[in-house]
Amino acid sequence: MPQGTGEGARLLTGVQARRTAERRLREEITRGVVVPGQRLVEPELGERYGVTRNSARLALDALIAEGLVERIPNRGARVRVMSGAEAVAVLECRQVLDGLLAAKAAEHATGAQVERLRATLERLRRAVADHELLECWDLLQEHHRLVADAARQPLASSLVARLQGRVARSQFQLLLRPGRAQQALAELADVVDAVAGGRPADADRAARAHVQSGIDALAAESPEG
Repeated sequence: MPQGTGEGARLLTGVQARRTAERRLREEITRGVVVPGQRLVEPELGERYGVTRNSARLALDALIAEGLVERIPNRGARVRVMSGAEAVAVLECRQVLDGLLAAKAAEHATGAQVERLRATLERLRRAVADHELLECWDLLQEHHRLVADAARQPLASSLVARLQGRVARSQFQLLLRPGRAQQALAELADVVDAVAGGRPADADRAARAHVQSGIDALAAESPEG
């Protein structure tokens, strides 16, 4: 493993290093290890992730493009503070796109893709029963990736991926609330059932309902809402 001992030869560099730093920082922001408003210093990130300072800078640039990080003139980068109202607005856009992807998946999913969706749902069911919330989060993301793959709608999929980064932390915090994981499981079961049955309209409604429950929860606890 690379050691964080300064801007030396043992630090990772190149595309893979940038992707590693980007992925790890995104996860830390999502899970609250790095909090909104916290400064992000390139040498420190490089040390933490075992990558060069330039790789850390490129990772920050990628997360700035996603809306997770911002640069403040003369002060450097920090985790972007997002209001509840802004998160709701992003989810409202996601709702339309998720419905579209689910409907397209119901039209185009192969038998193998349906089986992967069902297998992921079963793994999610076990994770919920065992209160493994980090695994639940990962499986929720896997569900959405599988639906997007089955949908064969690359433009909608890319738009969802760009929006997801902006609300990932808010969604993760919601998942920690009592009963939310069980609710998400039931909602996604409806999506999988509709996709497996080749019912686009039902898949659209089920996917939109899943996002709507998150919108309602965020709006209820947002001062702006």
